[in-house]
Amino acid sequence: MDLLDRPSVRAPGPCPEIQTARLMLRPHRPGDGDAIAQSLADFQVARMLSRVPAPYDRQDAADWLSRVRSGLTPDWALAITAGDDVHIGVVGLELRHGLWHLGYWLNRYYWGKGLMSEASSAAIERFFRRMPDVTLYSGAFADNTASLRIQEKLGFSVRGCGDLYSLARNAVAPHIETELTQAGFRPAARL
Repeated sequence: MDLLDRPSVRAPGPCPEIQTARLMLRPHRPGDGDAIAQSLADFQVARMLSRVPAPYDRQDAADWLSRVRSGLTPDWALAITAGDDVHIGVVGLELRHGLWHLGYWLNRYYWGKGLMSEASSAAIERFFRRMPDVTLYSGAFADNTASLRIQEKLGFSVRGCGDLYSLARNAVAPHIETELTQAGFRPAARL
């Protein structure tokens, strides 16, 4: 039985395009591979993610793009682009084991500018419009304080902590697990 055939699993529909004050979030394109590979080849970015290998190369990006563009899953993998349509990061809403999870990353050059709060907020807002009764799960490695601050600002609450294996680090690291309902969601301030 296909996962989407189960009566308890609903899908939010196709990956949308979302315009924010400074960004365009859009479905991925084949041409995004080089920018993805360049961003995730930076160990400071990759080490904060659980499923990204280090080193990360163009073939890793091509494999990932093939999967997210296949349409075989209900997931949203939104490319974060700046005004020039250059790929600078990802906001993903992914169905894993019957639960929806938020994940994200941003090219290090763009850190500290509030862009991930803006992008995540817009993606979550659109997701909850389509899936209002769903709890959204996320989390971050304990040493990723910037990501934990973003989640706190958006209304995520801590639901637990544990250890999670990081492929890039090739080690287990402490991980804070969070969750968010539509009622608890606090959209980022409009710029």
